[in-house]
Amino acid sequence: MMIIMRTSASQEQISHAIAYVEQNGLNVHLSRGTERTIIGIVGDIRRISKETIELMDGVDNVMRISKPYKITSREFQPENSIINVNGVKVGSDEILIIAGPCSVESREQLLESALAIKEAGGHALRGGAFKPRTSPYAFQGMGEAGLELLAEVREITGLPIVTEVMATEQVDLVAKYADVLQIGARNMQNFNLLHAVGKTDRVILLKRGMSATAEELLMAAEYVLSNGNRRVILCERGIRTFETATRNTTDINAIPVLQAQTHLPVILDPSHSTGKWEYVLPIARAAIAAGADGLIVEVHPHPEEAVSDGAQSLKPEKFAQMVRQIRAVAEAVERKVK
Repeated sequence: MMIIMRTSASQEQISHAIAYVEQNGLNVHLSRGTERTIIGIVGDIRRISKETIELMDGVDNVMRISKPYKITSREFQPENSIINVNGVKVGSDEILIIAGPCSVESREQLLESALAIKEAGGHALRGGAFKPRTSPYAFQGMGEAGLELLAEVREITGLPIVTEVMATEQVDLVAKYADVLQIGARNMQNFNLLHAVGKTDRVILLKRGMSATAEELLMAAEYVLSNGNRRVILCERGIRTFETATRNTTDINAIPVLQAQTHLPVILDPSHSTGKWEYVLPIARAAIAAGADGLIVEVHPHPEEAVSDGAQSLKPEKFAQMVRQIRAVAEAVERKVK
């Protein structure tokens, strides 16, 4: 349920409506738009009276939200959420480009990657310190030592850090170092983890599960938002289908579908969705043409030596080419790359 206040409603009238809801044991999420203020109500709405609220001064209307996800829906917030990442206003007409190696391997590897990414026009550095791997014998990441390297390279380059958190007990540690906490595809429905990152003040990059529907992704985002963190970026990264020519099947449809259903920004990962570096550029171009708010791409200075995902990693010169092409596509669809 949501309470739509009149444009002329005073702060006192808004506070009065909020107090009534909270006194009845429900949670409130306030959305202030340019034209109206909406009070979202989360909880057992049988505890409150729709008629009582409609009689309050300053209230224009009371509506039920039809979607199973509430705060995440465009019904609750018609206007796009705009999230600032390194000066890029994600969710506006600006395109965010996140890039970096799959895994943090060494200071030299990370710094070389970061300098090339910054020079080419990337906005943020990705790198895994904790790695969820299919095999327990595969490289699992450097842990806190990797986080320390990411922080050091951020100091040198000025690029904010995007890195994955895999468990609730890691949240405080990773948040101490990272600017953006990534929830990987395998953890999209790790509800305890979603609750935990929802209590942080970090931007959350939420990747779609490999077999998850768009609605399930939005429900996962609802867990984060319902815990107070509104700064969530959704990421389409390919889904599992019968096709074996690529690592996953890129669901380009998901970009406009999600943007119609939610106010949250939507980006695409062309590296994981294809699994092969030679397909990354065309899918990156397609993502921006379809309206994506950004990209997250794997870049490695020496992919043949990478401990993970070398086959889908762009070399720095290919990444620079991708950025040039993305600028052209963005301009054609009335967007821009800063």
